[in-house]
Amino acid sequence: QVQLVESGGGLVQAGGSLRLSCAASGTDSIANMGWYRQALGKQRERVADISSAGSPNYEDSAKGRFTISRDNAKNTVFLQMNSLKPEDTAVYYCKIIAFAAGYTGQYWGQGTQVTVSS
Repeated sequence: QVQLVESGGGLVQAGGSLRLSCAASGTDSIANMGWYRQALGKQRERVADISSAGSPNYEDSAKGRFTISRDNAKNTVFLQMNSLKPEDTAVYYCKIIAFAAGYTGQYWGQGTQVTVSS
């Protein structure tokens, strides 16, 4: 079965940095990998994603502050978050598009809490 294990969340002061990691297992191949977040009382939104070729895309508020990268050999995607703001506070979820068990589908991590204090 496909499993995604996230790590790196925590509590940080405004202006600080965190690095999130998401390691996937049980996949035959992985296409897109990305990070989404959901703040309390709000809908989930895409923060960043990266193609299998390494082309990144960012939500506007993340541009210039966040960097997404991936290690294909380890089936891992990272999100380096700098200059964090209180509005970045949310549960961050890893999502991948992968081929597994005979079909291509979307898979989600369990989420990791990021809290930015003002």
